[in-house]
Amino acid sequence: MTVSEQIMEQAPVAGPTEKKQRRRSRSSRSDKTGKGQTETLPAKLYERTRQEQAVVDAYLTRERARAPRPSLMVTKEGNTVVDHPDPPTGGTLLMEAIGASEPDFVTPFLDQLVNAGTIGRKADPAGMNFMLAVVKGIEPRDQIEAMLAAQMAAVHMASMTFARRLNHVENIPQQDSAERAFNKLTRTFATQMEALKRYRTGGQQKVTVEHFHNHAGGQAIVGNVSVTGGGGGGQLPNCSQPHAPGISEALALAAGSSVWSPDEGREPLPITEGEWTDPVPDARRREG
Repeated sequence: MTVSEQIMEQAPVAGPTEKKQRRRSRSSRSDKTGKGQTETLPAKLYERTRQEQAVVDAYLTRERARAPRPSLMVTKEGNTVVDHPDPPTGGTLLMEAIGASEPDFVTPFLDQLVNAGTIGRKADPAGMNFMLAVVKGIEPRDQIEAMLAAQMAAVHMASMTFARRLNHVENIPQQDSAERAFNKLTRTFATQMEALKRYRTGGQQKVTVEHFHNHAGGQAIVGNVSVTGGGGGGQLPNCSQPHAPGISEALALAAGSSVWSPDEGREPLPITEGEWTDPVPDARRREG
């Protein structure tokens, strides 16, 4: 029984009745039957703490709220099929779970997952269902995201393979080879995550300002201010740099408000006149 099956089974928690039966069993532990055999005691029930029960209840609530997500199984003939009593229903549920819109996409996609998650010639149910679980966990919205999720699952499995090899190297060349491969794979996984994020957001970045402080003497604009850069605005007469049109109106100050004044004029540097007649002193240290 797998860990997920054990969680979903949810072993019963001992209540007051079970506790009384347990005490009676302990008291009759030394009783003998007529044939001289010891009476068989019932199995001991585990008592969950309140925190454990709360976590289990929250997990089961989330699982019941989710749509069914069937897994894969290998038949006696060696074929990979959807683990569902009704194959058409199971196939539809799996298409929804991986974001597929075309039936012709599902079978080759699952075959690729099986081949990537199998070590050897026989299909590995644990490996292929792990990769499928990664794809379903990413919750792809279309087939492009499903393919990218499958690639991320394959890169992760390859990364763990080289991580194991890196931990069991016997010489420096093996260590360097495994380290380079592991480094490239983990970097590739991070790049895939960024690609998925850009694809889902359309390449747009949103900045939200949650706190704003305007100290005494300062001025601020509250509202939408549009500033166009990159040559879209007017031209400054002195240095021909682009600026936003209408920015002076947006930054209009109230009457009587104080503003920064330009720097006061300063005296220019004196300009030397005439020719320099004295010889330039030698920078080298003089002897004696």
